[in-house]
Amino acid sequence: MDQLVLDLTNPVKKETALLELSKKRESFPELAPYLWHSFGTVAALLQEIVVIYPLLQPPQLTSSGSNRVCNALALLQCVASHPETRTLFLEANIPLFLYPFLNSTSKARPFEYLRLTSLGVIGALVKVDDPAVISFLLNTEIIPLCLRTMETGSELSKTVATFIVQKILLDEEGLAYICATAERFFAVGTVLSSMVEGLVEAPSVRLLKHIVRCYLRLSDNRCARDALRACTPEPLRSPAFTACLRDDAVTCRWLAQLLVNAGFFADAREVCAENLQPSPLLQL
Repeated sequence: MDQLVLDLTNPVKKETALLELSKKRESFPELAPYLWHSFGTVAALLQEIVVIYPLLQPPQLTSSGSNRVCNALALLQCVASHPETRTLFLEANIPLFLYPFLNSTSKARPFEYLRLTSLGVIGALVKVDDPAVISFLLNTEIIPLCLRTMETGSELSKTVATFIVQKILLDEEGLAYICATAERFFAVGTVLSSMVEGLVEAPSVRLLKHIVRCYLRLSDNRCARDALRACTPEPLRSPAFTACLRDDAVTCRWLAQLLVNAGFFADAREVCAENLQPSPLLQL
């Protein structure tokens, strides 16, 4: 590992080192601190990112170029995930270097791969339930960038972006931020509703699970709960649409609680009766 990390600062050996370290990163539990504290290593990884900015617009990124920068991003994800380096990662504002990739609208495979890998880095940050991470992200453009991906990305990118929004909402500061203004709430609600409508034609249980959890968390806010009575997507109240959740008792309970919170008591009974009877929730 030592030589590979050293090779990251060698222009001749850098590409091979990126590939090998990204492949073997799970085998080195302390790779993140080693990368962070090795002289010039983080700068070398960031160089891989910024050098392709000119290729984003107009879209000119090749598959090989995308693979190379994604290998660098995979190593940065290690740094973002590790408890010893996570705070340092944030203090250096490194997530901001990824935002141009999330801002890209190209659906070409190299760009989608880049977008998904960048989302993976942010997803690794929010996965740990650290309020400091949420506070950092709320002071950046991560929510509109995630909403853009939720509208236009692939199913997998949409899923990761929705997971990030979900984790922000599950934080008290994050929920308060999104519900602080009607504009923010409806920006999130409009995209979630559009995604639900899209799932009518192309179902995805994995994506629907995160959408339901986002809606349920929004319903914890009084003002948002009142608004949800008028803007909960009709498919979420349809047993035919939500039948795909019948084997997922947890998500089915989330959906039932959402419908109860929004005042759709009869729909909650009908949509989730198979999994939840008898349930005090459905007797409300």
